[in-house]
Amino acid sequence: MPDAVALLLAPHVRDLGGFSVRRLLPAAERRAIGPFVFFDHMGPAHFAPGAGLDVRPHPHIGLATVTYLYEGAFMHRDSLGSVQRIEPGAVNWMTAGRGIVHSERSPDDLRAAGHRVHGIQTWVALPADRENTAPDFTHVPAAMLPTHAQPGVALRVIAGTGFGLQAPTPVASPTLYVAIDLEPGASLTLPDEHAERAVYAAAGDVRIDATAVPQHHVALLDPAATPVLTADTPAKVMFFGGAPLDGPRHLWWNFVASDAAAIEAAKARWAAGGFDAVPGETEFIPLPER
Repeated sequence: MPDAVALLLAPHVRDLGGFSVRRLLPAAERRAIGPFVFFDHMGPAHFAPGAGLDVRPHPHIGLATVTYLYEGAFMHRDSLGSVQRIEPGAVNWMTAGRGIVHSERSPDDLRAAGHRVHGIQTWVALPADRENTAPDFTHVPAAMLPTHAQPGVALRVIAGTGFGLQAPTPVASPTLYVAIDLEPGASLTLPDEHAERAVYAAAGDVRIDATAVPQHHVALLDPAATPVLTADTPAKVMFFGGAPLDGPRHLWWNFVASDAAAIEAAKARWAAGGFDAVPGETEFIPLPER
């Protein structure tokens, strides 16, 4: 029987002053999995009282940002005027389209008390014919996301479709994004509902059939496989992917586009102050020099 794991991707770890971020996509071996072109695992990190996360306003084009938390909370603010607290189990889906600016910060109550933050942020490339769509923001509370439970397994469909369930999150192309919690010894068959599928081992020791997936690695699945995911310890897994992109994408800083000229235009626009501001915010992240 051929191995169901076609490729293993190791993380690139960045230490942001006691706050670790593991980047899985883009990788040299694989630029995208389904529509996912960026995959960051942040934390878990502990912030002392008075400290917190402050991601100053910055722009995006051509993508949707997806925020999902295991612990903690963020306050999202954007140039549409959206102000939304996100907590574990919910999803923030921000469609950048032709351009949006947003910030993410620790809420005041958690900042005062001290808190932990642990979650995953991804970018989903929009189809080429929707890259210039109007920006939009959607918050889906945890209670509105479909779930499934079986002995030792609990899963939540964050976006798109999976395991016969469909999330209300406003995806722009066939998407697979499912959070799975497993108890030791529990198993789950991974269906072939999507053309491209991958497993991220966020926490714990898991196997795909007989192949061990190291913690903090992505296992890209063979398209023809319907393997069994098994946990040897308590585990958290992200099962993600979807339809292949409709062509290659250029990524530079926070910009994604099928046409490199759109990246250059966005760079010039941000440098000139041409994006809408986030109401109530005066800080911003300047355009990188490189």
